[in-house]
This record gives sequence, C-alpha cells and structure tokens, in this order.
Amino acid sequence: MSYNTNENPFASTHSLDTNPFDDPQSNAEARRLEELRQREADLERRERELSQKADNIRKHGKNNWPPFFPLIFHSIPEEIPDASQPLITRLYQLWLVLLGTLILNMIACIFILIAGSSDGGRDVGASIGYLFTISALSFLLWYRPIYNGYMKEQALYYYLYFFFGGFHLLFSIYMIIGVPSTGSAGFIQMIQMFVGHHWAAAVLSLVATIGWIVQGAGNAFYYRQIYSHHTAAGHTMEKAKTELASHGAKAYFTRG
Repeated sequence: MSYNTNENPFASTHSLDTNPFDDPQSNAEARRLEELRQREADLERRERELSQKADNIRKHGKNNWPPFFPLIFHSIPEEIPDASQPLITRLYQLWLVLLGTLILNMIACIFILIAGSSDGGRDVGASIGYLFTISALSFLLWYRPIYNGYMKEQALYYYLYFFFGGFHLLFSIYMIIGVPSTGSAGFIQMIQMFVGHHWAAAVLSLVATIGWIVQGAGNAFYYRQIYSHHTAAGHTMEKAKTELASHGAKAYFTRG
C-alpha cells in the first residue's frame, strides 16, 4: 500500500465556510419556521386590510339601490333605529305601491285611448311623464328625507318631508279624482269607461284608483304619526336652520 507523502494528515475535511458543529436538520427547521412566520405576517396584514374595508363599508356604506344601477346606500335594518324600522319599512312599501300604481295608471290610460277617448293621447303622454318624474321625485323629495330624518334625527329632514310629503298628498287627491286629459285614470275616467262598457279600461282604471287611494291614505296616516314624533322630539325651524348652516346640502348625501 502506498501513501501520498505530500498530503497533510492534519487537514480538515470541512470547508472553512461551514461550521462543523451545525446540524443540517436544525437549519432546515429554522428555515421552515421563518417561512411560517412570514406567512402568518402576510395573513395578519390581509386580515387588517379586510377589517378596514369592512369598517369602511359599515361606516360609509356601499351603494346598493336601485339594484339594477346602484346610486345610493339603502338598508333599513342597518341604518334606522330598531324602534323606527317598522314605520320606515311601511313608508318604503307605500313608495313601492306608488310605483306600481304609476305603472298601472299608464297602462289604464293606454286602454282609455284605445277605447276611443278624445283626450286619450294627452292622458297617455302625461301618464308616461308621471311614471318617470313622480317615481324619482317622490323618492328623493319625501321618502329619502324622512329616511335620513329617522337615521340622523335632524330637524331639517323632517321639514323637507313635511313640505314635499304634503304636496304628494295633494297630488294623490288630484290623481284619485281622475279628470280627463290630466294623465290620471282615476274616478271620473273609471266611471266613463264603465258607462261606455269598455271593460278592460274600466277594470284597469278601477285598480289604478284603488292604488292611488291606498298609497294616499297610507301616507296621510304616517304623515300625522311622523308629525307627532317630530313634535315630541322637540324639532324646531331654528334647529333646521342651524343644521343647514352647519352641514349644508351635502348632509343629504352623507350617512354620518
């Protein structure tokens, strides 16, 4: 057997860059723990971001109404105090009845035109205008103000509701009467259709008239109830003026 006389018998077989006392298994465990810590940190960061988004939605809302093209946030259970939720729910249902009545009124006017009414063309034109204008204005000018009023309990919204809600009650009476050429398939138009034996137009006019009566009477009932609440809450015109000066018109569009 031959030996290499040039080989250093004291030379180490380990690299100078490697600690001979390191345990390779413990190094792998340390790397795995570090990766776990990084993943936990990332999860905590994502949870904070999601929590912030959720808080932001709860505070500022997420537009959800109307469902087909959301423009505003509308949620009675989330925004209205528990004690007032039944009242606001009924008002919203009455607004939906109004919307349905406007549609029925337009259809009835079309049948009145078909029945040969000399004023049928004007009735149809006006009823189409009512469908688009009254539905939007009623929501914005009396339903939304009282919704905001009960949500924020501010006097300004109550006065807006009383003003425009009062006009809506007068408009409902006007539509119940049903004067020809005014776009209403109300009482007078209904009687004329029954007398002329135009049964389809007569029945549709009857349903539309009932719709006007139901939503009108319902709104009148809650108008009085809301006025009692407004008086008991101590709202005054001076408070309303102060709120308008402090918050301005932008308060109508905010939830705080």
